[in-house]
Amino acid sequence: MSGARSADLARLVDLVELFSQQTILLLGDFVADEFVFGEISRVSREAPVLILHQKKTRTLPGGGANAANNLVDLGARVRMVSAVGSDAAGEQLVEYFKAKGVDTSGLVRIEGWTTPAKTRFLAGWPHTTFQQVLRMDREPAQALPAKDVDSLVRKARQGLRGASAMLVSDYGYGTATPDRLRAIRGRKPWPAPVALDSRYRLQEYAGLGLTAATPNEAELEAVHNTRFGPGGGQMEALARRTVTRLGIHALVITRGHDGMTVFERGRSPQALPIFGSDQAVDVTGAGDTVIAVFCVAMAAGATTLEAAQLANYAGGIVVMKRGTATVTREELLDAIRSDATGAAPPVKK
Repeated sequence: MSGARSADLARLVDLVELFSQQTILLLGDFVADEFVFGEISRVSREAPVLILHQKKTRTLPGGGANAANNLVDLGARVRMVSAVGSDAAGEQLVEYFKAKGVDTSGLVRIEGWTTPAKTRFLAGWPHTTFQQVLRMDREPAQALPAKDVDSLVRKARQGLRGASAMLVSDYGYGTATPDRLRAIRGRKPWPAPVALDSRYRLQEYAGLGLTAATPNEAELEAVHNTRFGPGGGQMEALARRTVTRLGIHALVITRGHDGMTVFERGRSPQALPIFGSDQAVDVTGAGDTVIAVFCVAMAAGATTLEAAQLANYAGGIVVMKRGTATVTREELLDAIRSDATGAAPPVKK
């Protein structure tokens, strides 16, 4: 973010230092991100496909669970509310967070329900970089049972008490929906800022009193069934329309190698150029990192632009890591300080 004043950067450092004092309620669809690594042995005689000798398998939090994991690594206290199945993927997610000392009492275990899982097969030769060759998804075949929905709403209401902010991560699997938010809020206004990341139904959250949303450019194009033309004029018009339609304060659009653009009510758009390299190593889960940093920054008292600036740093860091990854508080502080000096920040891969 070249050109930022040193005083601005000092303010961002102060905000990051406050992350550990924040309590975030996360309502989101948990996904198990599985990575199967295999060495290429030969091409099959049965079909033109690679035969892999499996070397290792890793399961990491994905979707809303990745946003929660980022919050944890940023130092915030997290109250997680989500549904997981009583299956291997669900058990692995629960055990992952228990091992990090995170309270998992807000996770509802559902018999006979499939935990959403994305299995990525990565192939490589010895001493070469593994490349993804196939992804296989497992998704629940039925909606969440009514009794479990009631449990989610009850746990979210409890988690909202005393929370600094709320993060909503909607991947379309039934935990985070507009109806859930209506039931959680009731007739009262939200007691804390609410940030939304919705993959497929951003427009359905209209009138729910949310603070901000962080769609990527393709998601906003899908909302309006169009492709943005050159110059940015169409994007601005549709972003303004979205802000008005949803009744939110701000829309932060992530734009890949073009960075971010922040649209606030009553203010001119603010474009934030990408931080770091524009040659991303892996964009898996980058949106989860962005919403996590944006939300906890708002909780710490950041303005919309300050929260977006911090999220922009985090996005630039996490896309240089392979697989589903997080950004730590220390990495974020290093990035801010490196921007002040013009030095390249270290990235833990």
